[in-house]
Amino acid sequence: MADLQPGLVVAAHGRHCLVESTDGERRICHPRGKKNAVVVGDRVQWQVTGDEGSIERVDPRHNLFYRQDEMRTKSFAANLDQVLVLVAADPEFSESQLARALIAAQAERIDVLIVLNKSDLQPAFDRAWARLGPYRRMGSTVLPLRLNSADGTEAGLDELQHRLAHKNTLVLGPSGVGKSTLVNRLVPEARAQTGEISRALNSGKHTTTSTTWYWTDTTRQTALIDSPGFQEFGLNHIEPMQLAHLMPDLNATLGNCRFYNCTHLHEPGCAVVAHVQQGEPDQASTDALAISENRYRLYRELFAELSDKRRY
Repeated sequence: MADLQPGLVVAAHGRHCLVESTDGERRICHPRGKKNAVVVGDRVQWQVTGDEGSIERVDPRHNLFYRQDEMRTKSFAANLDQVLVLVAADPEFSESQLARALIAAQAERIDVLIVLNKSDLQPAFDRAWARLGPYRRMGSTVLPLRLNSADGTEAGLDELQHRLAHKNTLVLGPSGVGKSTLVNRLVPEARAQTGEISRALNSGKHTTTSTTWYWTDTTRQTALIDSPGFQEFGLNHIEPMQLAHLMPDLNATLGNCRFYNCTHLHEPGCAVVAHVQQGEPDQASTDALAISENRYRLYRELFAELSDKRRY
């Protein structure tokens, strides 16, 4: 169709989408057909229909970051370069939720950046930093951050911005960790944009219900995608036998088990179990493939959860 134009989905609510054209103009569009398969970050082909537009085609995605439980599949965003998981020294973060987000990203081959906020809170920050030791050991990037400290100072923002430059980054984080503060710090006009999008899509409390794409620079080379909070992160789309391959510390030992179909739970000659260290391995550990006891516990729990789902 000669009149189709390329566009980027920057917000969505129900069957209403906000599509940005190549010149930066934004227009409300509606996907053609009954099923809305459009998510924020999609590159689409659309055409003008009166004051609005019609999405005729969704271009092939590089990836799609999503979670899935028994009831529904929730897509966050498509075509991402990385996922930023923001946690804090206080409140204490859930390692299960962190691990689930990393596994979902690994399944889609999306890089992950872990950021620990509130570096001014002691001794809570040191405890949280130590808990993230296994993630640093297995190659994850973990950055300290301080925003809105009691003395008004901040730290770590320059390094973080360097890591975000020229990338499309989805920001995940539970309530109370400073996600809104971070987004508003990096995108000063975020609140104004959110209000405009909310009014355009008639979505009401847009910030808590929808994913929103923001450009952090005038050249539109660096994007920050703010996501709604969540209580659970289901991984029903992951097969139990795929799980160890998506956990880098376990994956490093694969291929050396006695049995090719080893579940890494109870089989003799399991290379994964052989590398599980009592307590938390430190940087001076003599076992380069050491797996922390806590990470292995998470693996066992997730394997059981995903196996139970497939019995029904």
